[in-house]
Amino acid sequence: MILTENATIMRDPVEPRNRVKARRVDRAWSQEDLARRAGISRAAVSAIEVERLVPSVAAALAIAAALGCSVEELFGGSASSDSSPNWAWPVGVKPTRFWRAAVAGRTWLYPVEPTNVGMIGHDGHFDGVHIQVGNELQPETTLVMATCDPAVGLLAAEYTRATGFRLIPLIRSSSEALSLLNRGLVHAAGVHFATDGDESGNASAATDRTGMPISLLSVTRWEEGLALGSSVTSRSISGVVKSDLIWVGRESGSAARLRLDELRPGAPVPLKQAFDHRGVAEAVRCGWAEAGLCLRLAGEEAGLRVLGLRFETYDLCFTKQEESDPRLQALIRVVRSTSYRRLLAELPGYDPRIAGELRHVADKAKE
Repeated sequence: MILTENATIMRDPVEPRNRVKARRVDRAWSQEDLARRAGISRAAVSAIEVERLVPSVAAALAIAAALGCSVEELFGGSASSDSSPNWAWPVGVKPTRFWRAAVAGRTWLYPVEPTNVGMIGHDGHFDGVHIQVGNELQPETTLVMATCDPAVGLLAAEYTRATGFRLIPLIRSSSEALSLLNRGLVHAAGVHFATDGDESGNASAATDRTGMPISLLSVTRWEEGLALGSSVTSRSISGVVKSDLIWVGRESGSAARLRLDELRPGAPVPLKQAFDHRGVAEAVRCGWAEAGLCLRLAGEEAGLRVLGLRFETYDLCFTKQEESDPRLQALIRVVRSTSYRRLLAELPGYDPRIAGELRHVADKAKE
């Protein structure tokens, strides 16, 4: 891979392997034409074409967008490289559908899975042997986010409407989201470890798990509480905790699991485990459990009584190195927009007054 974050001069140039010049000539564009459309200098275009200059990730994305192709098509080596696809994780059931997205200049295939925005159109199909791409959507136009926010559909819709990019939100706990970010498989990770008693929780978790300079984009403060079944008569948090109830929990490492362990110190781990906030609420609504910890939004959507426990800060984390990516810059603009903040303000338990605040954390000593 020849993409680097900072442009550098390559030594011992050889015959150019990138296809920038060929694509430019096909369109009958001059170097000046391409430079203007990509927002870079003509000298940079010339140097990139003969591989005297390695483009930054942002420059590569801009050139690819201007030429209407993918970064991999321009800089990814021979066309035969497609025969060894990069799966984000092992494929389970075959055949399978997949999405394509470029993260840090590398194109990944993501097996299609359920999301909090319903069914998202797939980009291709894998029959166990052959990969077939079924649309012309370029990987550089998709942003992949790992988050447990049940309201992420509002962000995805506003993001596409305002920017033309696509957002794929993978349902993951805060810890799982940071793990994917650390492995370079997602652009952004949603986390909610920070509370009124520990405002640095998100920054600490992000730097601990990635070891990289991190940017945190605040989205909202949201209320977490206890969702209760109709048979539960207790009117207080302490009363519920002292009652002999069937609980539904979350997986180890999730922020909700940490909160539940704090609330019930020494209590056995619930036998029933839910995948996300809506899963907790659904387990209680269906009578499989009598109590569980989830966002007020998820509990009230399920028609449950919710006892508020605390407010948490929900941030989107991404590496400082990738912050200049046009898709992340577009995400920042959308989170700061009046239209998106208004939508969040109308949700139960969401307070978006902090939406759009951006802060950077180099390491724990600099928080």
